[in-house]
Amino acid sequence: MSYKIAIASGKGGTGKTTVSVNLFHILSTEEKKTVHLVDCDVEEPNDLIFFTNAGKVKVNEIFQMIPEIHKGKCTFCRKCVEYCEFNAIVVIPAAKFAEVNASLCHSCGACLIACQENAIREIPKPIGKVSVYDVKAGNKLIEGKLKIGSAMQTMLIRELKKRVPGEQDIILYDAPPGTSCPVVETVCDADYVILVSEPTPFGLHDLKIMTELLKEMHKPYGLIINKAGLGNEEIYRFIELENIELLGEIPFKRDYAACYARGNLFNNIPKEIRNSYIQIIEKLGRRVSVYERNNCIKR
Repeated sequence: MSYKIAIASGKGGTGKTTVSVNLFHILSTEEKKTVHLVDCDVEEPNDLIFFTNAGKVKVNEIFQMIPEIHKGKCTFCRKCVEYCEFNAIVVIPAAKFAEVNASLCHSCGACLIACQENAIREIPKPIGKVSVYDVKAGNKLIEGKLKIGSAMQTMLIRELKKRVPGEQDIILYDAPPGTSCPVVETVCDADYVILVSEPTPFGLHDLKIMTELLKEMHKPYGLIINKAGLGNEEIYRFIELENIELLGEIPFKRDYAACYARGNLFNNIPKEIRNSYIQIIEKLGRRVSVYERNNCIKR
């Protein structure tokens, strides 16, 4: 079984994607692990930018089943409205009007059960695509891309994770920023969560929110401080107070930030930054080894 690691942050711009693709790169090239990177930031996926030689293997269009009301059969009884928890159905008997708002519908099927007249059927509506890319021998990047205008981020992430192909040692989930439902869906089956934060007041504020979420979900987690050397020391006092595992610190380097901006993240990695990732991977390696040993015992 694969060891699943989610890389998350309470806010955007902390370096979550930088950490995700660098971990993937070092684990697959230097540690010789079989790794799949899953870009779960379906509204704005950008992991692919850093893999110029990636070859597309396949693309699957993802559909949501949306109820459609047959006006000729509908008696406008409004039972479907009463059953719908998401207020996605509007029925006005006096006007003989019945309609489903696709942007609010969650495809739960309650309205199909409610309708005694068989006036409701489901039709497929595309919400996005899942693409699989061959990055390096046996290692793949799986990307979800939400259709513009769709609000079904969580549904697409769920389908994206179902389509991670094959067996591999490690799966890396690059989570969306924030602490909303798409993030919860991304980390829900992770064995471990890496939080990425920066030593600034904004970074600390959103880190606190993210740690509360993971406590509620009973997820083990550790912290990587990115852009170390900037900001202040408040974040260090917080992690000491909360007894949060510090996986590593990645120093801020202006030249390396420029490489990121050009999409050349793997070229000329400063020795100091590379050593930081090696130390992080060593700490993660102990967790992966325990996981693999426990699963061998179970089998």
